[in-house]
Amino acid sequence: MQILNDLRRAGLVESRRGQSGGYLLARMPGVITLRHVVDAVDPSLLQCSVARDGESGQSVRFAWDQISSALQQALDAITLETLAHNPGGPMFHI
Repeated sequence: MQILNDLRRAGLVESRRGQSGGYLLARMPGVITLRHVVDAVDPSLLQCSVARDGESGQSVRFAWDQISSALQQALDAITLETLAHNPGGPMFHI
């Protein structure tokens, strides 16, 4: 339930009360990216917390910044619509 609350606060889902209530997407699935979901649920996954201390600190930080940037770009490229229309892929139910 916590994840749904995080998604609701981020404006990705809406909650409806009543007999036909539940959770619905607040936006079209083609505009909700996996990055939106990660930002809503666990934004620390996309943050680089490597220090710049020590002899190799700058180099290590630079490498992790590049990895973080590549991950963010990959997550931006995948939408919920893409996931839903993956032929042969698994069906997701909440």
